[in-house]
Amino acid sequence: MTIRVVFMGSPDFALSSLRLLAQHYQVVGVVTQPDRASGRGRELKAPPVKTLAQELNIPVIQPEKVRQPEAMQQLQDWNPDLIVVAAFGQILKKDVLELPKYGCINVHASLLPRWRGAAPINASVLAGDEETGVTIMKMDVGLDTGPMLAMKRIRIKPDDTAGSLFEALATLGADLLIETLPAYMDGKLSPQPQPEEGATYAPMLKKEDGLLDFNQPAVDLDRRIRAMNPWPGAWFEWEGAPFKIHKAHMGQGKAEAGKRLVEQNQPAVGTGSGILILDEVQPPGKKPMNGKSFLAGARNWLD
Repeated sequence: MTIRVVFMGSPDFALSSLRLLAQHYQVVGVVTQPDRASGRGRELKAPPVKTLAQELNIPVIQPEKVRQPEAMQQLQDWNPDLIVVAAFGQILKKDVLELPKYGCINVHASLLPRWRGAAPINASVLAGDEETGVTIMKMDVGLDTGPMLAMKRIRIKPDDTAGSLFEALATLGADLLIETLPAYMDGKLSPQPQPEEGATYAPMLKKEDGLLDFNQPAVDLDRRIRAMNPWPGAWFEWEGAPFKIHKAHMGQGKAEAGKRLVEQNQPAVGTGSGILILDEVQPPGKKPMNGKSFLAGARNWLD
């Protein structure tokens, strides 16, 4: 029996899942977000999933909301046996969830019920979690509250950023999805309810989430820098403009919170506890550079 699959996803995280699905199943359609204005020129940019779907010759629709009549009609015309969702960015209503024979399966980048919501990878780094992973779940009307089919864990390394985990979890999630689907659709794998205990929520990130408060301990600031890399990026205001920090580490000693220093021949800042040494920075209007290169041309860093 040929299984008809519709895929819903938008960012790079979803690419591995779509690519593997298309190798193993008949993907009859893709639903992704509309093209959005991006960059300084505000030119329209297609979601990565749209670009891949076009390369794979899979029909694509881009509704603002899946519940729009035209989108619902297209879903019905595709007549999917299964809908697979990975970082789609829209809440699915009951009529969509109940449309396919096998329901809607989600590839979620956390160890549910921890970090339900839009930004689980960032949240795990920011919280200092020792591990994270992916969960394959059957979706219900709640926000990442559906019963679970499978889970895989990985350790979070001390230098992991949201970006490095994003890549690792995208691959892990795609592999686990393909491992899980046959047993699920054969009725050999039953979804298990999520535990009530330990549920946390990871809201969508805003640019302000990257703002560094040097009254906080250096250990927390290091986590925030890694959690906000690559987006929205960590920053603080210097000379009236955002000064971005791409990479940093904790140094020995103490200094007044917010005081600019030079440590190990690199720019550093005092914090609520410890010193934060800035390894890679991006001054306003400049490209990213290592800390030593920045200091070579920043005569007023210690003013």
